[in-house]
Amino acid sequence: MAKKAAKKAAKKVAKKVVKKAAAKKPAAKKKTARKANAAFMRPVTPSATLAAVVGDKPIPRTEVTKRLWAYIKKNNLQDKVNRRNIKADDKLKAVFGGKNTVNMFEMTKLVGKHLK
Repeated sequence: MAKKAAKKAAKKVAKKVVKKAAAKKPAAKKKTARKANAAFMRPVTPSATLAAVVGDKPIPRTEVTKRLWAYIKKNNLQDKVNRRNIKADDKLKAVFGGKNTVNMFEMTKLVGKHLK
C-alpha cells in the first residue's frame, strides 16, 4: 500500500512539472518601430484648384490632409453643431465639386480626385 501512495505522489509531482513547463511561454519578440507606408509618403501633385488651398508643390498625402484641415480650422469652416461637416468657401467649393457642405469622410474622397 505504501508503494501505491508513493506512485500516486510521484504522478502528481510529474503532472505539476509538465503543467509548469507548458505554462512557460517563449520570450516575446521585441517590437520594432512602426514604418510609414510608402504609398502615403510618396509626393503627389495637387490640381490647380486644390493648389489654391494646400500649395502647388508635390507633397505627401498626409501633408495634404494636414494642410487642408489647417485651412478649414483657420477659416472656421467646420459646422458648429455637427463638427463632421465642413462648409465650403469659394476655394473649397471648387475642390468639393460645387457642394456647399461635405462631411469629412466625403471630403477625403473628393480631394483624392485632385491628386496626381
